[in-house]
Amino acid sequence: MNKLGPDQLYATPLNEIVDFSFDESVVDVFPDMINRSVPGYSTLINVVGVLSAQYAQADSQLYDLGCSLGAVTMSMRRRLLQPDCTIFAVDNSAAMLQRCRQYVEDDDASVPVEFVCADIQDVSIARASVVVLNLTLQFVDPAQRQAVLEKIYAGMLPGGVLVLSEKLAFADEQAGLFFTEMHHAFKKANGYSDLEVSQKRAALEKVLIPETREAHEARLRDVGFSEVRQWFQCLNFVSFIAVK
Repeated sequence: MNKLGPDQLYATPLNEIVDFSFDESVVDVFPDMINRSVPGYSTLINVVGVLSAQYAQADSQLYDLGCSLGAVTMSMRRRLLQPDCTIFAVDNSAAMLQRCRQYVEDDDASVPVEFVCADIQDVSIARASVVVLNLTLQFVDPAQRQAVLEKIYAGMLPGGVLVLSEKLAFADEQAGLFFTEMHHAFKKANGYSDLEVSQKRAALEKVLIPETREAHEARLRDVGFSEVRQWFQCLNFVSFIAVK
C-alpha cells in the first residue's frame, strides 16, 4: 500500500486548473484533505455509524454510496449488531475503491463487504435498511439527483433510512458570505494557504454543486420519505436522516 501523506496538491501555482477528480493523487492525500477541509468530519463519520447500527435491520443490505476510502463503511461495520447483513461499498474511482478494499481486509470486523466500482446512478438498490450518501450527491448533476433518490427509495425496506450529508448553499446572500468566509478560515487554520484555498475552489467549481437546506428537504419529501430530520451541522456542512 502506498504511504499516505499531507495534502499539497494545490500548494504551488498551477498553469491550468483542471476539474477535480478522485484519482490516485487524491487517494494518497485524501484522509489529510478531508479532515482539513470538512469541519466536524470525524464526528460526522462516527455518528453515521451509530445511526446505521440503530436503524439496520436483520437480513438486509447497507449501502455506502460514494464510499471513497471507506470511512463510513468501516464506521458502520464496526458497530453493526444485526445478523445477516451485507455492506455494499460503491465508488466510481477504481483507485479509491482499491484502497478501501485494503483497509477493510486489514480490519478485524466480521460484517461482509461487497465492493462495487460503478457510478451510483447505475447501482441497483435492494432490501436496503440503511443507505448513506456522505458528501456524494453534491457531485451528481443536479438534474439527476431526484432520479438517484427515487431509485434509492424504491430499493429500501419499510423503516429504512437514508443518511444524506452535503455541503450547503444559501439563498440568503449574507448567510452565504458568512459561511463561505468561515469555511475558508477553517481551512486556513488547518494550514492551507490562500493559494491552496483558491485553486482548490476553482477545481471544484464545476463538479461540486451545493444546494440549499430547503431544496434537500423538499426533494427528500417529494421522493416519499415520511420523516426528514437534520441531525448535524458544522459551518456549511449538514447531514439529514430520512425515514421510509
